[in-house]
Amino acid sequence: MTRYAAITGWGEGLPPAVLTNDDLSTFLETSDEWITQRTGMKERRISHVSAIEMATLASRRALACAGLDAGALELIVYGSCSPDEQVPNCASGVQVALGATRAAAMDVNTACTSFLYGLSSATAMIQSGMVQNALVIGVEYISPFMDWSNRNVAVLFGDGAAAVVLQASDTPGGVIGTVLGCDAEARQTLRVRGMGCSYVNGDLHYGDTLWDFDGQAIFKRAVHGMSDACGRVMQAAGVTADDIDLVVPHQANLRLIEAVAKYAGVPMERVMLTVQRYGNMSAATVPVSLVDALKEGRVKPGSLILMPGFGGGLTFGALLVRWGNRVTPLGESDAQHPPAAHTALEMVNAIRARQDPNGRSHDALTNTRFIETQLGSSTSA
Repeated sequence: MTRYAAITGWGEGLPPAVLTNDDLSTFLETSDEWITQRTGMKERRISHVSAIEMATLASRRALACAGLDAGALELIVYGSCSPDEQVPNCASGVQVALGATRAAAMDVNTACTSFLYGLSSATAMIQSGMVQNALVIGVEYISPFMDWSNRNVAVLFGDGAAAVVLQASDTPGGVIGTVLGCDAEARQTLRVRGMGCSYVNGDLHYGDTLWDFDGQAIFKRAVHGMSDACGRVMQAAGVTADDIDLVVPHQANLRLIEAVAKYAGVPMERVMLTVQRYGNMSAATVPVSLVDALKEGRVKPGSLILMPGFGGGLTFGALLVRWGNRVTPLGESDAQHPPAAHTALEMVNAIRARQDPNGRSHDALTNTRFIETQLGSSTSA
């Protein structure tokens, strides 16, 4: 008998503090008009709690929505590229916070596609019979690692989290098509310098980062990677753009979303947009957008949903999801974030006051050799 992994619960853990384009213009040479025209972004969230706390709140809400006790979970997949800790992993932090003592726990880092990779992995484990119930999280706490002096990236990103519950089912549904890939030839076009073992024992203040971000190259490869993945996953499933009820894409940039929708052949009225509200939350953008779509009534029983994404690596992918019969929660959690003591701008200014990537950490951030350079040297030799 064929097994499926139905999405039975969903919830978000967004922090309340909002950083507007006008806030950014108080310390960057930019404006609301400049940011909106180039990105479609108006606001983004800045967290006063850790990534694990955001992920835990999203998970509590998703479990309540599914009517499932945390003790029944057999797998927690934590998708993120901004972990609170490396060892122990962050999924284990969510496990202990939830009391999900039976659950295996693993972190997945494919940058912005981490939720998509995690969702496909958990689905495969359920389909194989390895587990019955799983929790998949997309979460990012990017603000402490942002180079707030770099206008090209500082205006783009925000913090947030969302989660979904998967349960084994005999009814066709859940993820019914998957295409995952990586355009590693251009991995150097998106790099956060200052995170990782390459910088260990250098003269680096942790938290100082420099971002390599080749916007034009990333845009072109993102459009190609996401569009190609969309085409292949639809072809493999035997569906066309006319069959797609809703596209829930990674929210990196409005122009990027419009380009991918055009290549996929899906009109923008069938595309879920949250980029204006939250900016780019990396691994959290797709699940947060899915939760918003459910709240807004844009997901119907039996809806066919296309989820394309693209991220550092350069990873890409597209999932095809057949929604089940239920689009409303079975229950609600009363869990909330504690109140924020400071505004988003105050929190960002506090981070800025502690950073000096172009001063004390400059040499450590710029003198690191990466695998692409090493391979190039060995090839030329």
